[in-house]
Amino acid sequence: MPKSKDQKRGWHFLQIPGPSNTPERVLRAMNQPTIDHRGPEFGELGLEIINKSRQVFQTEGHVLIYPSSGTGAWEAALTNLFNPGDTLLGFETGHFAVLWKNLAEKIGFKVQWIAGDWRHGVDPNVVEAELRKDTRRDIKGVMVIHNETCNGITSDLEAVRQAIDSANHPTLLLADVVSSLGTTPFYQDKWGVDVAICASQKGLMMPPGLGFNSINEKALEYSRQTGFAQSYWQWDRVVTMNETGYYPYTPASGLFFGLNEALGMILEEGLENVYQRHRVLAQATRIAADTWGLENQALNEKEYSDSTTALIIPDGHNADDLRKLILNQLNMSLGTGLGKLKSKVFRIGHLGDFNELMLMGTLSGVEMGMEMAGVPYSAGGAQAAMQFLANHLKDS
Repeated sequence: MPKSKDQKRGWHFLQIPGPSNTPERVLRAMNQPTIDHRGPEFGELGLEIINKSRQVFQTEGHVLIYPSSGTGAWEAALTNLFNPGDTLLGFETGHFAVLWKNLAEKIGFKVQWIAGDWRHGVDPNVVEAELRKDTRRDIKGVMVIHNETCNGITSDLEAVRQAIDSANHPTLLLADVVSSLGTTPFYQDKWGVDVAICASQKGLMMPPGLGFNSINEKALEYSRQTGFAQSYWQWDRVVTMNETGYYPYTPASGLFFGLNEALGMILEEGLENVYQRHRVLAQATRIAADTWGLENQALNEKEYSDSTTALIIPDGHNADDLRKLILNQLNMSLGTGLGKLKSKVFRIGHLGDFNELMLMGTLSGVEMGMEMAGVPYSAGGAQAAMQFLANHLKDS
C-alpha cells in the first residue's frame, strides 16, 4: 500500500540538480534578525561577500549580486552589454540554452542559433568557423551554458575562448555557470570569460533568490557604451555602491548571511578539493548507471557533468512514472526530464553539500525504484559504486 505523506519518516532525499541541499551551517547563519541594509554592519558583510565571491569565481573583476533568479542574471548581463538588434551567437546544448535564447530574442536581440542534439556540448571548431565567417563583426557576444543540468553535459569553456581568440574576433564571451560554480573547475580570468552568470541554489548550496554577474573590466567598459534602456540591472550603479559594500536597491540581506557562510565553507574545503569531490561522486554515479545498463544522455565522455547525470529510461517505460514511485515510496526526489527530454530521462543531482554516504542512499533508492517499477536493469549498480567509493576513500 502506498504511504501517505504523513507516514513518511526520515530525511527527504533531495537529489534534483538544484536547488540543492542547504547545509545546517548555512541555515543557522540565516537565522538572524533583519539588519539595516544602509548601516555599517551590512557594509562590512557586503565587502566580505564580494571578496569571497571573487575567490570562488577566480576573478579580479566585479561580482554583482541581485535579488533575482538565474533568469534575472541572464537579463542583467544581456541588457548591460548589448543594444536592441545586436546579434549573439548561441548553441543548442540543452533546455537552458533554449531558455536563454528565447529570453534574448524576447528583449530584442538576434540570436544566430547553432542547432544541436542535446547530447553534445559546444563545439569550439564551430565557434571559430562562425566567427571567421563574421567579417563584418556583427556577432557581439557568444552565449554558452557551461554545464547543462537537463542532460548532464559540460562544455569546454577554455576551448571556446581559444576558438574566439584564434578567429581574432572582438566578441564577448558570456558563460552561464549556474550549475558549475562550486562543482566544476571554473577559472574566469584564466579562461577569459568576460561575464559569468550564476545563481545561489546549486553549487553555492543556498536557497534560490540570488543572481550573480561576475564581470571583467572589458565587459564593464562595453556596458558604458550600450544604449539599452534599463535601470534596475545597471552595472555601473552597483559597481559604485559595492565599493563600500552596499547596493542601489534593497538587497536580500537575510540570504546574505547564508551566502557568506556558504562561500566560507567552499573556501575552507578548498576549490580544488571541492572539484575533486564532485568529480569522484559523478564517476561513482556513472559506474552505477553502466552496471544497470542505462544509457547516459551525454555521449561524449569528456563532457560528462560533475554535478548531474541524466539517464535514459528503457523503451516502453516512463521516467516520470519511475520518479513518482520513488518519491511516494522512498521519499526521494529525482530530476525530471526537461523540454524534449520529458518522460525520457531522469536526472540524479550529485552536487553541493553532498558526500559518499548520501550518494549511496541515492543510488540504492534508484535501484530499488527500478525493481519496484519493473524497469529492466542489471542488478548491482549501487554495489559497484560502493566498491569504487570504498577503494577511493581507502586510497585517499
